[in-house]
Amino acid sequence: MSNTQPAPVASEHVELKARKVSFDWEETPLHWVPGDPFTTHTINVLHLLLPAGERWFVHVYKQALPHITDDRLREDVIGFIGQEAIHSQAHDDVLPHLRKLGLDPTPYTAQVDWFFEKLLGDRTLPPGRPRRWWLMERVAMIAAIEHYTAFLGNWVLNADELDRVGADPTMLDLLRWHGAEEVEHRSVAFELFMHLDGGYRRRARTWALAFSALVFLWQRGIRFFMENDPSLLDPKASFADFVRRGRKGVLPSTPDMLRSIPRYLSRAYHPSQEGDTAQAMAYLASSPGANGGR
Repeated sequence: MSNTQPAPVASEHVELKARKVSFDWEETPLHWVPGDPFTTHTINVLHLLLPAGERWFVHVYKQALPHITDDRLREDVIGFIGQEAIHSQAHDDVLPHLRKLGLDPTPYTAQVDWFFEKLLGDRTLPPGRPRRWWLMERVAMIAAIEHYTAFLGNWVLNADELDRVGADPTMLDLLRWHGAEEVEHRSVAFELFMHLDGGYRRRARTWALAFSALVFLWQRGIRFFMENDPSLLDPKASFADFVRRGRKGVLPSTPDMLRSIPRYLSRAYHPSQEGDTAQAMAYLASSPGANGGR
């Protein structure tokens, strides 16, 4: 185990709980960012990635629970599991509405399911490696992924440009409720990794794997949405489109995303140093979807 123990910000710790949520998609249009299918579909990829990804988180963490010897961390992980299960279901519930609007995501979600359930499943054990090694690899991958979900959560809580361009309020509420909970529990995955292993080489290696996988799956998802959108005559998408919208503020900026890499790879990194728990909790207290729906 590494001797490096990054210091958390004590005031950022809160008791985690799963919140019941309700979102009504009846009035949400296909292009819920008006006149901008690229931004819409770039963010829509979350509805395809997250259900399978967060089910995988829950599956891995249930295997990790017996190895936890710190009582508070165990409670945090149990709270994390509850929140992730609700996240998965909430995004899954958007998919029938997309089908109703003429965009069936099944071919892509089948690929994502295979990635998490088979490629990263329990039976994908490299030859000669013990089961605990594979569990620790996946725990480390989740810590890396959670760095980016917290980054995105913090971004969407502050993405005022989406409000200014008239983005659908129900979709924004889903994204900000989820983003706020990602900020709220942003330290759990990293602290679990540090508790069970903490090795820097594993942290760096699994970051590279997780980052590469996220970029690959996300760009495939954008292409899938654009090519299967029944309203688009010219479904082109490029990295330049992403960069331009990042500059505008309706997507995360590319420089900000790149700057997040050395922060995670710093030996002094701790997730509590990023984001604002008070802001996240304030949004959760006011979210229509998390407080009885619309």
